[in-house]
Amino acid sequence: MQLMELDIPMVLALNMMDEVRGNGGSIQINEMEEMLGIPVVPISAAKNEGIAELINHALHVAKYQERPGRIDFCSEDKNGGAVHRCLHAIMHLVEDHAKQAGIPVRFAASKLAEGDERVRERLHLEQNEKEMLEHIICQMESESGLDRAAAIADMRFSFIRDICNATVVKPGESREHVRSAKIDRILTGKYTAIPAFIGIMALVFWLTFNVVGAWLQGLLEEAITWISGVVDKAFVSAGVNQVLHSLVIDGIFNGVGSVLSFLPIIVTLFFFLSLMEDSGYIARVAFVMDKLLRKIGLSGRSIVPLLIGFGCTVPGVMATRTLPSARDRKMTILLTPFMSCSAKLPIYAFFTAAFFPENGALVMIGLYVLGMILGILMALVLKRTTFQGEAVPFVMELPNYRMPGAKNVGHLLWDKAKDFLQRAFTVIFVATIIIWFLQTFDFGFNIVGDSQNSMLAVVAGLIAPILAPLGLGDWRISTALITGFMAKESVVSTLSVLFGSTETLTGVLSPTAAAGLLVFCLLYTPCVAAVASVKRELGTKWAVAVAGGQCLIAWCAAFVVRLIGLLV
Repeated sequence: MQLMELDIPMVLALNMMDEVRGNGGSIQINEMEEMLGIPVVPISAAKNEGIAELINHALHVAKYQERPGRIDFCSEDKNGGAVHRCLHAIMHLVEDHAKQAGIPVRFAASKLAEGDERVRERLHLEQNEKEMLEHIICQMESESGLDRAAAIADMRFSFIRDICNATVVKPGESREHVRSAKIDRILTGKYTAIPAFIGIMALVFWLTFNVVGAWLQGLLEEAITWISGVVDKAFVSAGVNQVLHSLVIDGIFNGVGSVLSFLPIIVTLFFFLSLMEDSGYIARVAFVMDKLLRKIGLSGRSIVPLLIGFGCTVPGVMATRTLPSARDRKMTILLTPFMSCSAKLPIYAFFTAAFFPENGALVMIGLYVLGMILGILMALVLKRTTFQGEAVPFVMELPNYRMPGAKNVGHLLWDKAKDFLQRAFTVIFVATIIIWFLQTFDFGFNIVGDSQNSMLAVVAGLIAPILAPLGLGDWRISTALITGFMAKESVVSTLSVLFGSTETLTGVLSPTAAAGLLVFCLLYTPCVAAVASVKRELGTKWAVAVAGGQCLIAWCAAFVVRLIGLLV
């Protein structure tokens, strides 16, 4: 209705009409079109019904710039009459100002009646006009018995009620809704919602890292090892140059291959997450978490960007654009890096398999939970310092539970697999070759017998002392963390190239140091793409603050883990 007041050409799409009809409801489209004065098209996006007609209407309306045939929603009853007289008096008063400001006069009148200061400033009213405007609005409040904002809202909802009474036959309660209500007694219950969520996520992680994903990963690792062996033998028998042989086997196969072997883990995890999303459960998570998020200064809306952040920080940051409050937006962006993105999964899986093989799922859950706990603590600090105030109210519609669609799940899995493969064969591929080169040659471009004499060792040695208190003073570790700035998966490929084997790595790091390194990787600065997205949304200062702040938090958290490990 507000868009109609703006006199914008539009088409109204009524979605989910298949459910309306399936439950005995109907909508009289022609009557609704006549009352609204705009084209109305019934569609079902899920079943691809009415989409072609909707597109044709949209193109037609855009081409001929057909504007709404109705912008007046007032009725002539007691309250409606008062609002009607008020709005039309304001329209006469500000008509010339609205034209000069380029604001549709009906929209300007409605916003002025509501008390919108920005519209009032844009109109540049004279003092006597401002006084007359206030008299008109006060008269409306007196006649209607409602304050100005409530009176305008009442006018809108009265019109909506009239339209629905005239054109909508309400459907009966569907079996899906009855079933959903029964399920929600447990999944959104006051005492059962949080335990249910934790239980579901624990099951997903266990199946991913200990059962399905682990089995598929084993198969892919065997395939990569076999191919690497075949290529190795072929190079030896063909007498290929030793440097090229080392680049392909020690660099590309060992680096990219080690990252590629984690593809089944990522696909399996997102298979389960997509089932949860398509079934309607993720919407319940947002609803359930609203009460908790409010205590740390956020609304339930923020859970969506944060959940997306578990997939990738970049779209998680971009998803904050849907938040209505600038305060909520900034706060959510600053918390998103605490959510462990899927790019860190290869790091977790690599170190878990090497140091904690018996407790894989437990370590994974612990890392995700630790990220969330530290995010909550950061939110509490921000709420009491930089971002004081209350979050905006959260309203959402909970869809019925439904069977996940194979097409939707397939699309999501393909997107994740494609993104991972693109990274593996672009950023990680290039990073692996660079690391191999720097590790193989010294500053005189001579091949080194010991990688400790390489260019890489010299450069990384400058950073190693900072990590030494964490038990991570080896130059190869600091090198891997540096490459992680480009793409988090590069940490695994770099370690694979530099250490050569898992046995060498376990000989250098203790389990305590490995736990500290896992925590550091969980929390330290997100990849370049994520920092760039923060810069795009909030500016350079915030991006620098996120990059530096996350490194500092990661160092402190890893140091605490090391102290606890030493005490235990």
